Amino acid sequence: MNTLVAQLPALLGVLLGTLGTVLATTVADRGRWRRSQGVRWDERRLDAYAEFARVVKEIQAVSVRALADGPRGAYPAGADRDTALARLADADVRHTLAWEDVLLLGDAATVRAARTWRDAVWAVENLARGTGGDGLLADLLHRANEGRDAFYLAARDSLGVRGGSVAQSDFLRQRLDAGR
Repeated sequence: MNTLVAQLPALLGVLLGTLGTVLATTVADRGRWRRSQGVRWDERRLDAYAEFARVVKEIQAVSVRALADGPRGAYPAGADRDTALARLADADVRHTLAWEDVLLLGDAATVRAARTWRDAVWAVENLARGTGGDGLLADLLHRANEGRDAFYLAARDSLGVRGGSVAQSDFLRQRLDAGR
């Protein structure tokens, strides 16, 4: 019995050491798992934002080329209307899929900015399709470019990306005004 009492402090030390090791390992593993999950979702969010941006920009570019071929032909290098409409139909399908990823993975500010950009580009697309859309092309494009700028700022903030300005709307507006 005396030997058990004499060894009790050592046994308690081993027990506390084991519990401390288990606790420290558990906390470290949880932290590592959270960081891993954060990186994983940031990568997916980046992919979703990039795909959405690509397809919206494609819709805008194809729409502008279709308008260049039409009666409002303010831009060179117009596109055949049937070819442009087929490309728009394909891009609209990809846009719908990319939009769902943005809705699923994006934060509220980025989704709001994406919606604003998407709506502005839809106005340009509707003008190109001849299914509505009023206004001067230059004004619609300026609105779309402002939407793009806001989307990129929100997406960068969502991802924690730092860097220089993404604004191109003011630059393009100055170029268009100089050309008039």
